[in-house]
Amino acid sequence: MEKLNLVSGMRSTGKLHLGHYMGVITNWVQLQEDYNCFYFVADWHALTTKYDKTENLKQDKLDVVLDWLASGIDPNKSTIYYQSKVLQIAELHVLLSMITPNNWVERDPTLKDMVKILKNKDEGASENMPQLNYGLLGYPVLMSADIMALNGAIVPVGVDQLAHLEITRDIARRFNNIYKTELFNEPKPKLTQIPLLQGVDGQKMGKSFNNDIKISDDEATTAKKVMQCITDRSRARKDDPGHPDKCEVAFKYYQAFAPSEVVCQVECECKAGARGCADCKRQLGAIINEKFAPIRAKRIEYQNDMDKVKDIINEGNKRAAAEAEKVMTQVRDAVNI
Repeated sequence: MEKLNLVSGMRSTGKLHLGHYMGVITNWVQLQEDYNCFYFVADWHALTTKYDKTENLKQDKLDVVLDWLASGIDPNKSTIYYQSKVLQIAELHVLLSMITPNNWVERDPTLKDMVKILKNKDEGASENMPQLNYGLLGYPVLMSADIMALNGAIVPVGVDQLAHLEITRDIARRFNNIYKTELFNEPKPKLTQIPLLQGVDGQKMGKSFNNDIKISDDEATTAKKVMQCITDRSRARKDDPGHPDKCEVAFKYYQAFAPSEVVCQVECECKAGARGCADCKRQLGAIINEKFAPIRAKRIEYQNDMDKVKDIINEGNKRAAAEAEKVMTQVRDAVNI
């Protein structure tokens, strides 16, 4: 039985952190066994909000791919490519923009979130609407083109992203209805239980917040960052009974990275006041370093053979473009263009 096409991507944000690893990459690694996976670096999407900050864009794109490869994305099983190298996506984006009603775009939940962020940053914006660029407003349509250019049948999403995928399904259905075709799949969500791994300060983990632990951080940097993790704020002394359920960050990291027997031991000793938070975090740092040691070693191997990495990307670009051209040939016929 032929595998279904699965499409997913990440913005070109540079070196990825443990939140990316737990929330997305581990799932991608498993999915590549069952689907024909297309994983892309979304460099056009990066320009929707950072069009004036492109000095590190090329390196950021490479860093994303290095982290994918080191973490187990296999170029022999999955197609790794840059969004901007598959020009058929841009062509499809133009055609889809002609048939997509404005209100569909404006109600997209991800766009609404971006608008809120920009509204807070843009003091010169009007009271109701910040100053949006045309590219950002069209973001949901470009996202749909990313999926539909490969005629993706499956898209991995968390429950909170279901509404975001719905616009792609709506656009695919509208295209099929307008042009009397059954060309496009209405992509189905592959629901994933995406764990939210907070930053060391208890807030959303992110590069711009300076609260992340990167996949590629060395052992000393990782250990130092782990020591900054927020624990149980109500605990005053080392021998006070602790409350793992109130440990804002550190215990959650244990649950994410430590074996179950270690998690149980930490929980019992914390509640009994038999371990202090500092000792607890030192052990946690060692656990995280041990888990990521082979991934970091593999990343260094790839860094030392950048010709191989660029060959992987170039080959992926060609494979994705060839697949997209098959789709676009049918699209052009359907539209009579």
